[in-house]
Amino acid sequence: MVDQRNIGVALVLFYLLLLSLLFKPTVEQRLSSSIEFTALFELRSSLGLKSRDWPRKVDPCSSWNGIRCENGSVFEINISGFRRTTVGRQNPRFAVDSLVNFTRLVSFNASKFLLPGSIPDWFGRRLLTLQVLDLRSCNITGVIPSSIGNLSNLSILYLSDNRLTGAIPSSLGRLLSLSVLDLSNNLLTGSIPPGIGALSQLQILNLSSNSLRFSIPAQLGDLDSLVDLDLSSNSLSGLVPEDLSGLRNLQRMVLGNNGLTGLLPVNLFRSPSLLQVIVLRNNSFTGELPEVIWSISGLNLLDISQNNFTTELPNFASYDNATAAVLDISGNKFYGSLTTVLRRFSSMNLSENYFEGSVPDFVLGNASLGTNCLQNVSNQRTLTDCVSFYGERGLSFDNFGPPPPESGKSNSNRNRIILAAVLGGAGFIMLLTLFLLLVLRVRTRRRVSHRGIDVGQVCAETTPPSPGLAINFSSLGDLFTYQQLLQATGNFTEANLIKHGHSGDLFKGILESGLPVVIKRVDLQSIKKEVYLSELDFFNRFTHTRLVPLLGHCLEKENEKFLVYKYMPNGDLLSSLYRKINSETDGLQSLDWITRLKIAIGAAEGLSYLHHECTPPIVHRDVRASSILLDDKFEVRLGSLSKFCLQEDDGRQNGITRLLQLPRSSSERGSSGPMCLFHLLYGRMYRNQHLLP
Repeated sequence: MVDQRNIGVALVLFYLLLLSLLFKPTVEQRLSSSIEFTALFELRSSLGLKSRDWPRKVDPCSSWNGIRCENGSVFEINISGFRRTTVGRQNPRFAVDSLVNFTRLVSFNASKFLLPGSIPDWFGRRLLTLQVLDLRSCNITGVIPSSIGNLSNLSILYLSDNRLTGAIPSSLGRLLSLSVLDLSNNLLTGSIPPGIGALSQLQILNLSSNSLRFSIPAQLGDLDSLVDLDLSSNSLSGLVPEDLSGLRNLQRMVLGNNGLTGLLPVNLFRSPSLLQVIVLRNNSFTGELPEVIWSISGLNLLDISQNNFTTELPNFASYDNATAAVLDISGNKFYGSLTTVLRRFSSMNLSENYFEGSVPDFVLGNASLGTNCLQNVSNQRTLTDCVSFYGERGLSFDNFGPPPPESGKSNSNRNRIILAAVLGGAGFIMLLTLFLLLVLRVRTRRRVSHRGIDVGQVCAETTPPSPGLAINFSSLGDLFTYQQLLQATGNFTEANLIKHGHSGDLFKGILESGLPVVIKRVDLQSIKKEVYLSELDFFNRFTHTRLVPLLGHCLEKENEKFLVYKYMPNGDLLSSLYRKINSETDGLQSLDWITRLKIAIGAAEGLSYLHHECTPPIVHRDVRASSILLDDKFEVRLGSLSKFCLQEDDGRQNGITRLLQLPRSSSERGSSGPMCLFHLLYGRMYRNQHLLP
């Protein structure tokens, strides 16, 4: 029989042991390696980190932000988003040589910390223990060193949002432990290395927003662990390989804004598929859309807009649980009636197709239906266009449904009366406008001959700031030296010349901090001094988020003056409205409609600020596609502000005179000096001439 006393003693000992394990005091991690201790302070100095993040008289392992240690050694360094000291900001560099001394370093994260310069080749030869390398948004330049392929333990590689150039090294195909590869938003060229298909552990592959060319390698279909594939906004061409059907676990497929062509493989979308997002917009796909796509139960975004798909919609059973699904099939050649398959989508863009018939109740209210052949819907195609489209396919068109109940001669006469009234009214308005223009032109000439220039309008081109005008230069950004601007633009070489502007030459430059800028060089021997003074006067008085930011100026040279602006990554509207997608065929790719609307609204907001919120009101006088600048998010910033015009009412001008403000000199009659009337109509003109070609 077991001794009960021994059992009790054993239980007591067991509980004491358990308590000792549960309440064992935590041993504070301390850095035991003097080499790593010195290396950390060298890194602190070379990067110019602040004392509040890495203080001096404390142990780094226990008190430094972003430093984690194990067994007395540093295994993680995270300086993401840190700020440099004033001295560090003056000379930022990719200066991390001391990292070679951390022999157990597993993770290095410097995202959103400026490291202008290139990734050193020794990264891939000395940091062999790295598992995570995060260098997002660091302003890195140069090529990706092929030695990175030696980091066999690497599982996460983020190099996105930099200015990396050259080709993607094929050596990345040796990173067999890699689960995340993000090289998006760079300047990479060449083709996608087929060797990436050997990365069997890869779950996220993002190569979007580069300049990659040629076809998608079929080897990517071997990435059966891939969950997220984004190859959008490149110059990829050719067919989508059928081998991509091997992506059995894919949840997000984004191939938009490329030059892909041909039919989509039917077996590309396996059923039941895990896909939740499919984006194929702005390509050149043709033929029928595989019907299996409509039956993917988890799909919450399908965007195949701006292609050449042509088919009828399937008539599947309705879906009751898809309350957030979004569909955009605009800009294709879908035809036939609107079927019940659309019930599953809460938001739809069906415009610019050839749908016919009536609009079901489940579509009304949550769909864009313009430019189709639908009944009782505004802004549809013409009868000739619809009949021609259906006739080419051997189909009959319903002629926009049955004729209205009221028909015959009375209806025809009524239409003629309405048309005559409209034309007569338009003609009367045109005659009245011409009469007013003639009268005002005579009055304006009389004023000029008897009293000089009318004080109703003071133009910066003809009436520059007086010599005694006080311009507060402290409010006009930084004061740059001529040497700084020479260094930023490479001595103003032709390679950095953006264009010859009417008020000076524009150059792209990179400041010492790595910040890209645009520098206007005003040559006073060929351009009036008043031009740059007027622009400085403008920025001294007015500021708004829709105006291009002035970062500073340099006025130290006698015959040349320089204005420094914030760089707009997407250039101006003239160059961004259509972009080349294939240099061999000189193909063009237009902005999507949402971006176009965004630009139109932004331009209108900028002009509205000048016309209605400034005192006195301002007329831009040089509104054109090249003066509408676009930042990295396609937000509008108005440029060409050297020829603005102030509207000042002297009490004698009436409303019509201000509306139809006439040019008073030959220089104001050209394209650079449009009348105020055109500014008021600009939104409509711009939409007709540019946004909707």
